[in-house]
Parts: sequence; C-alpha cells; structure tokens
Amino acid sequence: MIKTVIYGVAGRMGRRLASLITESNDIELVGATECRTNPAVGKDIGELTGLGKLGITVVPALEEIIRCADVVVDFTTPEASLAAAKVYTSAGKAAVVGTTGFSDQQLARFRKVISAVPCVFSPNFSVGVNLLFKLVEEAARTLGEDFDIEIVESHHRFKKDAPSGTAKQLAHIAASALGYDFDQAAVYGRKGLTGERKRNQIGIHAVRAGDSVGEHTVLFGGIGERIELSHRASSRDAFAQGALRAVRFVARAKPGLYDMMNVLGLKEKID
Repeated sequence: MIKTVIYGVAGRMGRRLASLITESNDIELVGATECRTNPAVGKDIGELTGLGKLGITVVPALEEIIRCADVVVDFTTPEASLAAAKVYTSAGKAAVVGTTGFSDQQLARFRKVISAVPCVFSPNFSVGVNLLFKLVEEAARTLGEDFDIEIVESHHRFKKDAPSGTAKQLAHIAASALGYDFDQAAVYGRKGLTGERKRNQIGIHAVRAGDSVGEHTVLFGGIGERIELSHRASSRDAFAQGALRAVRFVARAKPGLYDMMNVLGLKEKID
C-alpha cells in the first residue's frame, strides 16, 4: 500500500481525493492537513467526505504526520505549496503537486526545493488534457505560422488565478513547437484599437462563470479553414483519478521533477 497524506484536504479537490483514496486497493490515506484557521482541523476526515468515521484527524501542520507518508498530495496555493515542499523534501518523501498560480520567482524556488525528491508537478492531472497537450504540440508544429492560435478556458467563479495553469501550459507548448518566445507571443485578452493581429501571437482568454469544472479550447485559424481541439471536464474525478495515477508513478520513481506526460508514458525525459 502507498501511504498518502493530503495537504489541504478541505478544498474541492482534497475532499474528492480523500474519497477516492479510501476506495482504492493500493493507496492508503494515512493523514491530512488544513490551515490552522480552517474549521476542518480536529475533525475526522470521514466527516468531511461523508464516509463516516475513518479514525484520521485533520491536523494543522504537515510536520505532525510527514513520517507516516510515502507520498504527499498537494492542491493548494503557491505560498502553501512552497512551505509544504520544505517539509516533505527534508523528510525525503515523494510528492504530487497540482497547485497553479505560481509567479516566475515562486516557480523557480519551488523547482529548486523539490529537486532532491521524486515529484509529479502538473497544472492538470486529467488524462484527456494531457493528451490534448500532445495533440496541440503536433498541430502547432504541422500547421506552422500560417495558422493563428487562440486559447479559451472556462472555470467556476471560485477559481482564484487566471488564466488557468492549463491554458498557460497549452500556450507554452504551442510557442515551443513554433520556436516563439512565450513572453513575447502571449496576449491576454484584447481591448480597444489593437490593430491587425500579428502572426506570432498566441491569444489566451479566461472565462469565470457558475460552477464550470474546466473547459479548454485551442483554436487554430487559417485562411479558409479552422481547427479546434477541445477538452471539457464534467467532474473533478477526471483530475482526481489522474492524480492517483501520479501517486502510483511517483511512489516508485527516482528523484526528479516529472509531469503527467511522464506518468502516461508520452515522454521519458524528466525536467
């Protein structure tokens, strides 16, 4: 059994992960954390997930339970993820991290801290989205500069960062396939008299409404034709099940930074 701790269990993903892990035959939930001010602290995890008493109490500090874990699963905030990384790397534990919204400086610090342990880090753990990453890379390389690229993503009203980490990853992939400098190519929405669209731009647009779990469309617009590659998630299970695949992968991986493309066998190289 892979002994797993959920860091930030009271969130939407944390609760769903807790439920799915308790149903798993090869992953065991041995602990969970939440910030000190969260009312979930001190409660049994089963009370949060509706599974009844499980005998596992939510604690406010990862240090209290890190020794029990093989893998830490973290879908929180950049600040919280940086703090957690220091704890589990010091303990030599593996991690699966789905946090988005890192600044460039935070991301550099995070990569440096976790370099000594196995870590699967991805903006999206959906199997379908990661296949979309691969398809967008192939499409951009094949279609070339004659096709304009626009990315539209939609999420629920509670999402705190925009555009989504997945949308930015899609843009990075397309830019790399075309040899563009991402920072120069990325255009975040448009307003006013913007002038004629430049050929080497990649548009990124964010929609926030209702309870949308997540939708991403990459549009390749040419003269006389248009190609759209889309993924729509109808349930958080798409992400949670992918995260469990990542737990199984990282539990036997060597130290290094991996992503879901590694987990799915779509690439062998690690970062």
